[in-house]
Amino acid sequence: MIKGSTRKRTYRAIYRLLDRVSPVPFECGTICGSACCNAAELDESLGMMLLPGEDKIHDRHDGWLTWEALITNEYEFPESWQGKVWFVRCKTPPECPRHLRPIQCRSFPLTPHLDEDGGLHMIFNDFELPYVCPMIEDEAELDERFVRATTTVWRHLLRDPLIYDLVWKESRDRDGNGKDS
Repeated sequence: MIKGSTRKRTYRAIYRLLDRVSPVPFECGTICGSACCNAAELDESLGMMLLPGEDKIHDRHDGWLTWEALITNEYEFPESWQGKVWFVRCKTPPECPRHLRPIQCRSFPLTPHLDEDGGLHMIFNDFELPYVCPMIEDEAELDERFVRATTTVWRHLLRDPLIYDLVWKESRDRDGNGKDS
C-alpha cells in the first residue's frame, strides 16, 4: 500500500473532530432514504478509496467493510501514487459504525478543490453519482460548524504530499485543465 505522511493519531483526531459535526442539524438520510449509504445497491462498484495511511485506523477483519487493493497505475491516480490503495465498500448499508466512516464519507456532500494558486475551497461534490443528493442538487445551506471542521481537516490532510497531489489532480480535472498544471 502507498504510505502517506499522515499518522494514525492524526487520522484518529480528524475522525473525532468530524464526529462532532454534521452537514445539517438533522439526519440528512431522512430526506433521501440514505441514498449515499445505499448507493452500492444501485451500483456494486461504488465505494470509496481510503486516503494514504487511513487504513491504519481500520480493522480489515471487521465485518462491515469489504476491502479491495487497487493498483494505482491501472486507474487515474496522480503519478506520485505508485503501488496499491485500499478501496472499501460498506456491507451493511445504511447501518455502519459511524465513528469509523472514512474521511471521504464524513466530508460528503463537500469535496476539496484547489484553485490555480493552491487555495483550498470546499465545494459541493461534483462526481457523477447514481442517485440524487438533495443537499447537492439544492446547494443546501450547510451547518457552518461542519463546513469549518471539514475545511480544517482538509487543510491538515493537504500537508501530506500524496493527498495534496490527489486533490490537485482532481481539481485540475474538474477545471478541465488535464492531468498536470
